[in-house]
Amino acid sequence: MLTEEAHAAIASKLAPPWPLAPERTERARIDQLLGRGVVHQGAALLADPLAPPALAQALERPGPVLVLDQVTDPRNIGAILRSAAAFGVAAVLMQDRHAPEEAGAMAKAASGALEAVPLLHAVNLTRTLVALKAAGFWVVGLAAGAPPLVGTTLAGRRVALVLGAEDVGLRRLLRETCDELAGLLMPGGMESLNVSVAAAVALYELARR
Repeated sequence: MLTEEAHAAIASKLAPPWPLAPERTERARIDQLLGRGVVHQGAALLADPLAPPALAQALERPGPVLVLDQVTDPRNIGAILRSAAAFGVAAVLMQDRHAPEEAGAMAKAASGALEAVPLLHAVNLTRTLVALKAAGFWVVGLAAGAPPLVGTTLAGRRVALVLGAEDVGLRRLLRETCDELAGLLMPGGMESLNVSVAAAVALYELARR
């Protein structure tokens, strides 16, 4: 579905005919279909989600892996995906249970990264960490109060970075499964950061290797 303005904008970059014949409509109808607060540019497309790759296939991509423990805010996950794309993360893994929908709020925060970084769902994150270790990853859990993360000390290792929800942090079994725990150097005295900000800082530190 395209508004008249969107149709003209797309046609100026890609001349018709197109593989899909668009239905011309008014912006108000797209607003009604997509719901309040959803940002669009006069275009709407109903599509089936792409099937995510298997873990082994995703690990063929270079770069570290992010594992999210009980992070459920779609905007935080979208922001994490954006940082993941910026720092060359191979994949982002999260728990299948209570996972937020990969919809407008997440896509908007991700700014295109939802299509660039595989987002995988795991039934059991502890078993996933064991599988990552078997694949040669060094698993680092981000935890308040742990020694600061220093990227240079991880040179030569492929890292899986595990982040927990802001209020509770990593669950006990996941903490115990990590190879090491690390924190972020925060001389200003704050105890914690928003999980998406913490992910970006940690990925930057890893990139310094």
